[in-house]
Amino acid sequence: MYEALLQLDPIRINFAAAGMHTINIVLGFIMFGVALNLKLKDFTVLIKNPKSTIVGLFSQVIALPLMTFLLVLILSNFITPTVAMGMILVAACPGGNISNFMTSYAKGNTELSIGLTASTTLLATISTPFNFAFWGGLYMKFISNRAGQYLQPLEIDNSQMFETVFILLGIPLILGILFAKYFPQITEKLKKPIQYLSIVFFIVMIVLAFANNLELFLKYIYYVFFIVLIHNFLAFMTGYLLGFLFKVPKRDRRTITIETGIQNSGLGLVLLFNTKIFPQDMALGGMLFITAWWGIWHIVSGLSLSTYWSKRP
Repeated sequence: MYEALLQLDPIRINFAAAGMHTINIVLGFIMFGVALNLKLKDFTVLIKNPKSTIVGLFSQVIALPLMTFLLVLILSNFITPTVAMGMILVAACPGGNISNFMTSYAKGNTELSIGLTASTTLLATISTPFNFAFWGGLYMKFISNRAGQYLQPLEIDNSQMFETVFILLGIPLILGILFAKYFPQITEKLKKPIQYLSIVFFIVMIVLAFANNLELFLKYIYYVFFIVLIHNFLAFMTGYLLGFLFKVPKRDRRTITIETGIQNSGLGLVLLFNTKIFPQDMALGGMLFITAWWGIWHIVSGLSLSTYWSKRP
């Protein structure tokens, strides 16, 4: 497997500037849609339910990146550094907005889900650059000590990542919250359509990323499929076990599980395509494949888990 994954590293994704702008607009639209569902009471719910809130935030912002780091160490003989860094990047991203729909479908605590998604998204301007730099840096030191040298330098401009995350997440959220406040009637009519369009647009974003590389994607997806499967399962289990360990209510446990297993990997893709953060001369094939496939797979796994829970009390 390791030799096959090495073939991903030299792959350069053919991507035009127009496509990059389209992806930025799509992600901005998705985050604007998330903000339309946000109200001040969503955050007061978190204050009234501090135990589940703390466990949920801990699970996503701290536990998942930590567990991912341990997983890439365990798999270090089977995966390449770029694949490992792709897993760390996904774990550093905030929760995905589709988790709110999945939580509702799974009979979880929808208010808690919306509050956690909003909170991790707001925290992402700090937590995403920090977690990627911290855990990614530790992993690269591990690889360096084991191999005697870096296989590829992966240091990035954290200030540029911070700026990008704020622009792509912070501004659409602010605009969405203001729009919902001043145009409540229009907002109510737009919520559902935008929710469904967000799912479609995210898939479009994946297609755009690999439109000129479909043959490569199909050729190598077999190797990343099981890696993402294991990583995503670990994310769900991290949320569920923490909820179980701290004895949060069962509805909240379902919410924390889904929130931890559904990541905004679209943000990860946008960051990877930003040449100011990841220069074009860096071989990022492994990171791109992991991030893109996670974006597709977590929809499948999340909906499957939600369907299972929807049929249970």
